[in-house]
Amino acid sequence: MLSVLSVAYPLAPVTPDPAGGAEQVLAQLDRALVAAGHRSIVIAPEGSEVAGDLAAIPPVPTAIGDAERAAAQAAVRARMAELLGRERIDLVHLHGIDFPDYLPAPGPPVVATLHMPPDWYAPGALTPTRPRTHLVPVSRHQAARAPAGTRLLPPIPNGVDETAYRPDDAKGRHAVVLGRVAPEKGFHDAVDAAKRARVPLVAAGKLFPYPAYLRYFVDQVRPRLDGLRRFIGPVAGAAKRRLLARARCVLIPSTAPETSSLVAMEALASGTPVIAYRSGALPEIVEEGVTGFLVDDVAGMADAIGRVAAIDPAACRRAAEERFSLRSTTAAYLDLYARLAA
Repeated sequence: MLSVLSVAYPLAPVTPDPAGGAEQVLAQLDRALVAAGHRSIVIAPEGSEVAGDLAAIPPVPTAIGDAERAAAQAAVRARMAELLGRERIDLVHLHGIDFPDYLPAPGPPVVATLHMPPDWYAPGALTPTRPRTHLVPVSRHQAARAPAGTRLLPPIPNGVDETAYRPDDAKGRHAVVLGRVAPEKGFHDAVDAAKRARVPLVAAGKLFPYPAYLRYFVDQVRPRLDGLRRFIGPVAGAAKRRLLARARCVLIPSTAPETSSLVAMEALASGTPVIAYRSGALPEIVEEGVTGFLVDDVAGMADAIGRVAAIDPAACRRAAEERFSLRSTTAAYLDLYARLAA
């Protein structure tokens, strides 16, 4: 039996269906470890829900700045030192973009999954000097963008539980944009595209209390909303599954160099086409003209919304089953854990 300590980004809670991709992958692996008979310990903010044992740090503050970030990282360091000092830990798995700020002292092997674009990490983050520290990318595109000399393990692509998502014949007219509400996620472009295409839009997602995110929503997103284009806040569980399954299409107007997209995979598992900007690894997920369309701007997204009826929902579902299965993701990580712990 393995004993794995997973560490979440300290300013985002972990739940069975969290808002962030990194937290979702951690939650998937936590459940897989417990299901396989291993011990899973998770360091995450108070209020998190995990399948294994929660080692809680203080809850996410209502406003997040440099001081709050530093305090959260200090809490992770203290909690990790306590656990490593009294528990048998075979491996530590770090998921936060700030993982270098709480790398443990030399000891058990460490896996750090790189959920963000390589150039978003602090200088030196991708060249750790700690022994037995291993970096895992989540896509070929992300691995190719890493600085020369970065030592990476082979990518382990993200996956989704296709048994949790099902196509629905009761498709609506509305498009959906879903995810973290931030400037680089392009919610304002989704609203503009839906208006140009003259279709309703449901915008859903978590608005984290970062000043830049709040300003973006107030200045760029909220003024664009109207009776047919609505923002409903965060969704999870059955409500999220219904939203994806009944949508005409899912829009991903991200301008960030995306390393993956769990939202795109969930949409395809729901039999719903994806219309996305050609950002980062999205062309590895969306097959042009088969499971959706790749576009360059608002006009292209609006045009694709008008053509989306040509996409076969069965082809979307088939792609999710064959290419984005959660079983493949969790099996690859559990195999990696066993090899490194040995």
